[in-house]
Amino acid sequence: MSNRTFTMIKPDAFAAGHSGSILKHIEAAGFKIIALKLTRLSSDKAGEFYAVHKERPFYGELVSFMSSGPIVAAILEKDNAVADFRTLIGATNPAQAAEGTIRKLYAKSVGENAIHGSDSDENAAIEGNFFFSAFERI
Repeated sequence: MSNRTFTMIKPDAFAAGHSGSILKHIEAAGFKIIALKLTRLSSDKAGEFYAVHKERPFYGELVSFMSSGPIVAAILEKDNAVADFRTLIGATNPAQAAEGTIRKLYAKSVGENAIHGSDSDENAAIEGNFFFSAFERI
């Protein structure tokens, strides 16, 4: 079990001005921010990040959405980080997300669901390394 996870505040939540509120939720839940950056994914970089979904019908729409505007990427630290963060963000479909979760509060739909959270320790490491060098982490 790792004590780090990766997250992205997605273009919909950034455009709506929710980045600060989302980061406040994350810190209030006991996560320490290890790395943080505001960036924008090119279509190629979004495709590379989501390559695992390349054969799925929503891949093109996902890549287009994720390259449509700025995102906030972060590496977070806490005991049981991956599982605790998945609980904090809630179900992918905000209509099914628990009250008080980030997606319940800030997501618009399944496609525009405000935030990404790694689904495993292995993916957390891969995803964190995609966005951050060792120099960019505390």
